[in-house]
Amino acid sequence: MAENEVDSEGSDNAPPMFDKKEETEAAFWRLKKASDKSREERVKRVLAQESEGLLTTLGRVTFISACIVFDGVFLMGIPISMGRTLAAWSLYAVLLVAAIKLQYDLYGKWFDVDISQMDFDQQ
Repeated sequence: MAENEVDSEGSDNAPPMFDKKEETEAAFWRLKKASDKSREERVKRVLAQESEGLLTTLGRVTFISACIVFDGVFLMGIPISMGRTLAAWSLYAVLLVAAIKLQYDLYGKWFDVDISQMDFDQQ
């Protein structure tokens, strides 16, 4: 009888077990919420770009193309002309990182779209 009393007392104090179905459903809803937020940001950016002029759109494409050509062609000339040494590749890496940071900042300054005024009520 003492064993039955211990078992019944022990089962009362046992920690609650995780329900796999509840955990799976909670994870699904967290993932869906994050996905919905990301989708909403993309839609807002597309809608904000629809009101842009043609010159702004062409300027954005031209700027990105020029950045790719500069980073891929002109900066690659550094290690080629310096003999492909470790110093040349190090200089190339430093200049590439600096150029990409500058290009990113300029892109944000010139072509950033304002989505702060757009609001989608999902309630």
